[in-house]
Amino acid sequence: MIFSGAAVMGVDFQAHAAGFFEDSKASLELRNFYINRDNRSGTANPSKQAEWGQGFILDYRSGYTEGPVGFGVDALGMLGVHLDSGKGTHYNPTNSSRGGQVFPTDSDGRAVNEFSSLGPTFKARISKSELKLGTLRPTLPVVTYNDGRMLPQTYQGGQFTTRDIDKLTLTAGKLTQAKGRNSTDNQGLSILGANNATTGQFVNSFLFAGGDYAISKDLTAQYYYGKLEDFYTQHFFGLTHRAELPAGSLKTDLRAFISDPTGKNASAAGRSEGYVSNGYNNSGEVDNRAWSAVFTYSLQGHSLGLGYQRLTGRSDAPFLTMGDGVRAYLTTDRSLNTFQHAGERTLIGTYSYDFAAAGIPGLKLSADYLKGQHIATSTGDSHEWYRGTTLEYAVRSGTLKGLNFAWRNGSFRTALSNSRDVDESKVIVSYTLALL
Repeated sequence: MIFSGAAVMGVDFQAHAAGFFEDSKASLELRNFYINRDNRSGTANPSKQAEWGQGFILDYRSGYTEGPVGFGVDALGMLGVHLDSGKGTHYNPTNSSRGGQVFPTDSDGRAVNEFSSLGPTFKARISKSELKLGTLRPTLPVVTYNDGRMLPQTYQGGQFTTRDIDKLTLTAGKLTQAKGRNSTDNQGLSILGANNATTGQFVNSFLFAGGDYAISKDLTAQYYYGKLEDFYTQHFFGLTHRAELPAGSLKTDLRAFISDPTGKNASAAGRSEGYVSNGYNNSGEVDNRAWSAVFTYSLQGHSLGLGYQRLTGRSDAPFLTMGDGVRAYLTTDRSLNTFQHAGERTLIGTYSYDFAAAGIPGLKLSADYLKGQHIATSTGDSHEWYRGTTLEYAVRSGTLKGLNFAWRNGSFRTALSNSRDVDESKVIVSYTLALL
């Protein structure tokens, strides 16, 4: 009976765990990353930053155990190996808690030889609803992780997503910490104006909720809410539409953010403690409205986009940033600038070409130009502009399928007294190997 019971338990375990193993997927991305940033204006260090490294990103995603409630576990393992970066081009003060563009900083101010981390995520599923706890990479209007360097940024927290209602996706959760692209440590959450590494204020609660509703196959409406403890509350409204025309297609992307103070940022006493936002004549209080419209026309591989973004209120647009690189879901977000300043009005122009239309699948070229004006400052309106170009090639078939090349170049110029002109080039060679 003992052996019989053990056998039954073994069969039962195998039956329930079958989906866990059979549906598992794993991949290893090898990402070789080089960045060269030239800070052209001003005399303060750093005048130049250049770093080169090899990244390894192991992404494991299990299936779910069988039964009414399925359980699983994901894991994200990351390793960055230093190939080249002298103290002068890595640049960070000795014992700085901030890293360079790619690597954390050693005790002598140089880039570390290597850094690594492992982030597990536990998950459960009922029908079309899923709960995740642990390491997260959210892609939502109110919080989006950054994957623009050798290794991606991650968050810690929990997220619940359900698709049980037809055409509707609902998401809610809480984030408590973030790990930067150039770090092995999780840290608290903050915003521009309060994220100084040594004297800033950081909190451990960002609540979010919202959803996407597919009104039709070509029209989607969005609403999301975010609240960063003691800093701000934010409402996002979005609408995207794609229309097929007699020649080509037209995509419309409308976005609006309403951001207000909460907690300590809403009081003079709290702001005196450092719970502040960047802005103009606002004593650090969050007060921002941001709306934008971008229209993109596509025809035979060509895509031309024109847009406009306007910010009102006395503060910059707030978004999660710990000072080591993030993404903001503004239509103006670029690698060198976000165009998020109080009062700023930005014109957006983009162009891209997919060479598949010319018989070269995998090759893409894109270019964009943004000009921001009417930035509110103590000396009157100011301005800035950005110009960027990207050339990418992805091998689509054969032995080298999964190999990608990218060259990204950007130039940023500003009249703001506390900002610097920057030229930047990045070269990325990546290869993704499917393990399971």
